[in-house]
Amino acid sequence: MKKILQITSLLLFVIHFSCSRTENHYSVKGTILEMYQNENKIKIAHDTIPELMMPMQMDFYVPDKKEFNDIKIGDSVHFTFIWDEDGPYAKNFKIVGKGYIPNNDWFLEDEDFLERAIGDTLDDVTLLNLDSIEVKLNSFGKEYYFISFIFSRCPMPNMCPAVVLKNKALIDSFSDQNNIHFLLISFDYLFDTPSVLKNHYDFTLSDYKNIDVLSSFKKSEGIYKLLFKYLF
Repeated sequence: MKKILQITSLLLFVIHFSCSRTENHYSVKGTILEMYQNENKIKIAHDTIPELMMPMQMDFYVPDKKEFNDIKIGDSVHFTFIWDEDGPYAKNFKIVGKGYIPNNDWFLEDEDFLERAIGDTLDDVTLLNLDSIEVKLNSFGKEYYFISFIFSRCPMPNMCPAVVLKNKALIDSFSDQNNIHFLLISFDYLFDTPSVLKNHYDFTLSDYKNIDVLSSFKKSEGIYKLLFKYLF
């Protein structure tokens, strides 16, 4: 498989945000991987959280230290994940069984592919621009790329504004360099159609000539090839 592009840039996660500050409750299932009681955090490999995020490993803030008393590493738990105006947190942990601690992330089930790292090369995958036209990653003809993986559904309203502003500042700082191109690529390939992304980003980014927003809609193989390197 021919490698054509080298990662020479900073990888950012950019999230479109909403200004609403409502409190949302989510029921979560997962397995406890690590416990950091001094920091009030628990690392959990969780299942899909409907309307929020895909399965992954992440740290959950647990403000009530009493929650640590009965649970232990390896436990399979149900708990409530809450977003409010002061930030996300977890509570009401209930042990439902003895789980297992996964050795890898949920999507690394075998040894056929590995996560990419800074310095790895990228495959010339096919994605969609905002006009639903298929484009190759090497079609922009620039020497350097800044790649941001984005999605339009924001699960973290308190952090999104800061991340978006930082990304805009980065784009502005390199706006006068013609050899650098910014690619904002959605990894939410089931929801972020070109029309959805166009509605969110086209007006905001219309004045920028060195940036393209790309959809991976129904192109899961393409987005996976960007994130992972295949060994076969």
